[in-house]
Amino acid sequence: MTVYLDHAASAPLRPEVLEQMLPHLSGVQANPSSPHAPGRRARAALDEAHERLAASIGAEPRALVFTGGGTEAINLAVKGAAWAGKAQGHRVITTAIEHKAVLESCLLLEKYGFEVKRLPVDRYGQVDPDDLIEALTDKTILVSLQWASNEVGTIQPLAELIARTRAGSQALVHVDAVQAAAWLPVDVDALDADLMSFAAHKVEGPKGTGALWIRRGTAILPQVHGGSQERYRRAGTENVAGAVGMAAAFELAATEREAVVEEVAERRDALAGAVLS
Repeated sequence: MTVYLDHAASAPLRPEVLEQMLPHLSGVQANPSSPHAPGRRARAALDEAHERLAASIGAEPRALVFTGGGTEAINLAVKGAAWAGKAQGHRVITTAIEHKAVLESCLLLEKYGFEVKRLPVDRYGQVDPDDLIEALTDKTILVSLQWASNEVGTIQPLAELIARTRAGSQALVHVDAVQAAAWLPVDVDALDADLMSFAAHKVEGPKGTGALWIRRGTAILPQVHGGSQERYRRAGTENVAGAVGMAAAFELAATEREAVVEEVAERRDALAGAVLS
């Protein structure tokens, strides 16, 4: 018998989520951009997925872009916002312990003339808000922060960090919420960020599906070009089954989060106590 404990890397797909995906994985899998009846049904399912996911995170449906996973959502946020804002400045601020999707995107930006400041963290993995204030300049166009660390579990003091950013600059704020969404209540407006990235498989949804929330009025340069899908922000025929599965997983997570967190905390404490004794 296998006991799977690697949920931080990828949580198993919930049967309830799979059940909602199945109608879009069998039979006619029409293109949501097609005008015929099967295409219109696919479009309706995709639009509903936007609405359901948006309701789970306190967003407007039109503000969400479905992507091919959390990594793509982060790439779209970091590179898309940086390139769109290059006329206003060239400085990007992030931390030394971000996910590689952020760090590698920043490395690429540096090759094209952007300046990247990587903030240090303390022994607990947290950013000192004073360090952030020091790093801000009138050329700062983007601050990218990971809400919860996928490696050590550190939760950043996001509210304070974002407030400091707003007080000291006109920079956009991107929050990598990929690891946090399963465990922390998500309300995009309450956090006052401009961009927030998510992945379905961290909350018991399907792999290969993610989403980026973009606050209305935020300029972003698409990173995948082609058709007009996702309001011209991410080209390519949409993964309807993945979008439906992600929406279902986030709905379940939002409904059950409080009870799940309490149960997992009790098990964690029991395990730690047993090991230490």
